[in-house]
Amino acid sequence: MKRPARTKRSKKRTAPQRSARRASAKRSPSAPRPPSSSAESEAKLSFNHAMIYVKDVERALGFYRDLLGFKLIEDFRFENRPVYARLHAPGGDGTIALHQAGPADSVSSDGVRLYFEIRDLDDFCHKLMKEHFYITKLPAMMPWGWRHAYLNDPDGHEISLYWAGENRMKKMMKKAAQRVSRPGTASR
Repeated sequence: MKRPARTKRSKKRTAPQRSARRASAKRSPSAPRPPSSSAESEAKLSFNHAMIYVKDVERALGFYRDLLGFKLIEDFRFENRPVYARLHAPGGDGTIALHQAGPADSVSSDGVRLYFEIRDLDDFCHKLMKEHFYITKLPAMMPWGWRHAYLNDPDGHEISLYWAGENRMKKMMKKAAQRVSRPGTASR
């Protein structure tokens, strides 16, 4: 039995299809392809939240929710004690999660510092001190033009409370580094 003959169909390609085909033919097989416009928007990285491992979630809630003002989004409990809590920043869209560390797990976060911004930095720090919370460095102007205070949460995680104000988008770091690198100008 004879097979029916195949007919060749000619596809008319549009100019954009032809140029895309030529561009892909010129690329090496291992070269990454540029994302399409819809894939490009999906490929943008966004920050979701910071996970903070703590020895006692209830105690950490007392700090982040009750002292700093974070709003509880959800919590999970085991034997009626919170082992995980997700919180929303009171003045923005940032979130943090508190996660119960195991009994033998370290909660040390050397090299990581959490930054929270607040306009009324001095008043906020005074409020914390009234609640008998220790501020390791009281609010001060930094060489880069932002006002910072430093403290540790109950598990020792470093926190900077700060206000950048009008200096937020200025290249203050570069100017401060130049001043420090010139002899005799570090104390200015």
